[in-house]
Amino acid sequence: MNGLAFGTTYRIEYYDFKDTIKIEEGIASVIDSINNSLSTYLPESEISKINRGNSNIVTDILFQDVFKLSKEIHKKSNGYFDPTVGILRNAYGFGDTKPIKLITDLKLDSMMNYVGFDKVRLLPNGKVYKTNKAIYLDFNSIAKGYAVDRIVSYIKSKGIKNLRVEVGGEIRTHGKHLFYDMNWTVGIEGIESQINNRTSVARIELINKSIAGSGNYRKYRVDSLTNKKYVHTINPLNGKAEQGDVLSAFVIAETCAIADGYATTFMAMGIDNSKKMIPSLENIEAYLVYLDSLGQTKTYITAGFKKLIIE
Repeated sequence: MNGLAFGTTYRIEYYDFKDTIKIEEGIASVIDSINNSLSTYLPESEISKINRGNSNIVTDILFQDVFKLSKEIHKKSNGYFDPTVGILRNAYGFGDTKPIKLITDLKLDSMMNYVGFDKVRLLPNGKVYKTNKAIYLDFNSIAKGYAVDRIVSYIKSKGIKNLRVEVGGEIRTHGKHLFYDMNWTVGIEGIESQINNRTSVARIELINKSIAGSGNYRKYRVDSLTNKKYVHTINPLNGKAEQGDVLSAFVIAETCAIADGYATTFMAMGIDNSKKMIPSLENIEAYLVYLDSLGQTKTYITAGFKKLIIE
């Protein structure tokens, strides 16, 4: 299956010998459910209503799953992963509203009053409490990975054991590629890769695991007035959308949501903090491309990631 979802493309491969049409209808239903819960681009989604200040929304299990996982990563990363940067993403031109023409220090300080995941709670009744109604939640840095996990769970529930699901570059596999009788493989995209000519710097075997990547080498915007470059990864501790020393991050984890969340985290926290944090995380492997103090491009690859590289 190939299609469009969540503002990007998806590709789903699986081996089924029964009723393909019904499975494809089920996958479409999963995508619709996630959009209706988590899409900031749909005015009537749960998250959009909450962002508009509606405190009476009883969230569904999809929203609650993503919220709880985000809280966990937020805590472990000392705040570098933070879904409340939505107001900043919109201001810098990476969200669903028009960017602010000129972001002054005064405007940034003002917006930072609405940033901080500790200002938001998921109540036992499923409702969301925000200390200020203007706080804008944005789970896009983890939602694609979560969507992959939900699609994989659905396909596996139909008794299918060999599959590969990709949504916008976030991938999860199970079983094998039966046509070639081999393990699923995934390419690691280089920072020089172009949209119309994608190139890989390495290839790995991905066996019953997930991989997600994040990078600022293509996702940036140059302000037409100030000529200033803004990247899509925002540091939630200072509110800046400036290029850090990590250029790209690829993370392997048990679930794609976890991989997606930590790929964003490592981009935001920089290479030194990432190197300190990664060894303390269970079942997390990483491939980071970064700039050293001399401006030279270097790579940091965990031992577990290296073992999976086949070419």
